Amino acid sequence: MAQETGFTVWLTGMLGAGKTTLAGYVEARLRQVGRKVEVLDEDDLQDELWKELEGGTKDERLTISARLGFIADALTRHGVATLVACASPDKTGRDENRRRIQRYIEVYVDCPTDELIKRDTTGKYKKALAGEIPNFVGITEPYQPPPPNSAEVTVHTNSESIEEGGLKIFQSLLDLSYMTGEELKIITGTKMKANPKVKKIKPGKPGKVAKAAKAKKPAKPAKKKGKK
Repeated sequence: MAQETGFTVWLTGMLGAGKTTLAGYVEARLRQVGRKVEVLDEDDLQDELWKELEGGTKDERLTISARLGFIADALTRHGVATLVACASPDKTGRDENRRRIQRYIEVYVDCPTDELIKRDTTGKYKKALAGEIPNFVGITEPYQPPPPNSAEVTVHTNSESIEEGGLKIFQSLLDLSYMTGEELKIITGTKMKANPKVKKIKPGKPGKVAKAAKAKKPAKPAKKKGKK
């Protein structure tokens, strides 16, 4: 019987780093063990979720991240293994989703910019460098990589294979008890052991996005003093 524990794997990284490819690889392996799986890829969902946004400003990028996080949270709570492939270049947005989603791991899909430019088949990096594409993350707009020890998994796609990257993700899911050893034996063909020393990364203090979203509690009415 398939496990019913939902979780979110949030893959962040620059355009062309390999987020979609890695998500597809993990998705196929999860289906091997009967998991309910959904992939939320920002490149495929614009018309449905943020058609009115261009995604060029920081606020728009935070909105995109928040909308994907809202859906991922709902799916996770309903027992779905959710894979989100989203550049989400702003640490603030990623932190808000970590606070929102109970069972969450962050995967930093890392690749040097020079390599991304070489492997780019869309021509977008070349256009961005020529000034033809404004607000391009990693060229004219910053990408904020996760600070050390703030992401559960880092995959270096310029030096690691998709299988090696997937194994790192599965190990993290096992360490946090989001998947079982029996499931991963079917997926990997080997018996994997959880690292008992691994602890869930706690989110930092809420940023402006979270504070603004919280409704202020009404003040309690003052008690009237009785007449003497």
